[in-house]
Amino acid sequence: MKTGREVSQGCCLLPILFNFYSEYLTKEALEGFGDFKIGGQVICNLKYTDNLVLLAKEAAVLQGMFQGLIDIGRCCGMEMNVKKAKEMRISIQLSPVQIMVDQKQQEKVEYLSYLGNMITNDVRCKWEIKSRIAMAKAAFNKKKALFTSKLDFNLKKKLVKCYIWSIAFYGAETGIFCIVDQKCL
Repeated sequence: MKTGREVSQGCCLLPILFNFYSEYLTKEALEGFGDFKIGGQVICNLKYTDNLVLLAKEAAVLQGMFQGLIDIGRCCGMEMNVKKAKEMRISIQLSPVQIMVDQKQQEKVEYLSYLGNMITNDVRCKWEIKSRIAMAKAAFNKKKALFTSKLDFNLKKKLVKCYIWSIAFYGAETGIFCIVDQKCL
């Protein structure tokens, strides 16, 4: 008979085991792949929790990476939920890419939210800027009583910088801003 402590320790191992298998399967499937360099180092994927982003310059390389993940997973008795998989080509010059899984084309998206940031296929930040401005306006409206009260003007400015600007400018250092985007923000 297991004690409560043994049961709770076993439950804590499940996420660790999932992460272990996920890491192992990803390394096995993507070994030898990768043509995307950042800072001189080849990067073929990004991971966060149970999300996996595959990176490749060529569609054929990406197709091979995706198929490798599916094949390795099936060998180990794990199925990838390909219905949740999305395809997005990030480029200034948009041209079609077709990634096939089990003779079905993956859903193409023009933008997606990843780790709280809006990523678009045209390398522009206009959706991210609009999203951040909307969030900042919502935060301002929630704190409106502070700004309409009889507080000192300098204190009001500090509150705006603290509560509103931090939301509006979150992640701005990672964006690519054209002049129009800078003026909007």
